[in-house]
Amino acid sequence: MTLIKSKTFVLTSLMILLALFGVAVGGTVHKVGDSSGWTMMGVNYEAWASSRTFQVGDSLVFEYSNGFHDVTEVTHNDFELCEPSKPLARYQTGSDTISLTKPGYQNFICGIPGHCHIGQKLQILVLPASLGPVAAPVPGPVRSPVSNGPQYQMAPPPTLHSAAATSSVWNGCSYFLLSLFILV
Repeated sequence: MTLIKSKTFVLTSLMILLALFGVAVGGTVHKVGDSSGWTMMGVNYEAWASSRTFQVGDSLVFEYSNGFHDVTEVTHNDFELCEPSKPLARYQTGSDTISLTKPGYQNFICGIPGHCHIGQKLQILVLPASLGPVAAPVPGPVRSPVSNGPQYQMAPPPTLHSAAATSSVWNGCSYFLLSLFILV
């Protein structure tokens, strides 16, 4: 009986650890253009990107008609010029998933002539991976030469909920619930 309780405890502990690990490593999947997908009409990709936070470990999903579009990853300069002739990578399946593996800017255009100039281009800033919310620095006094006493400048509060954090928490919870289902 003690052996069974001991095995159950170890198994339960491992499942909880797995669930917590899932919270730490889960990335967000961003469908580019949401329901419109990767197209040259009706989507402002600059506005779309500015409403999201991208981190290492996330991925982009480009869905499009591969007879009419492609996804071409380019340098910043080629992004500005809408120049697809020297791609860093080219995707043409119509349903491409691109993993974000390093921090920094990534630039994507449609390589079909004229599409990028109409607005079918996407630039994102990928942030380093995060294991959770980061506390804001403690504000210190700011002194000015004409001041009679210390003045304080407050930093904005940290954003505790992002799409990436929500997705990661959901992934961890789903692992935990799955492990409970397996135990029963």
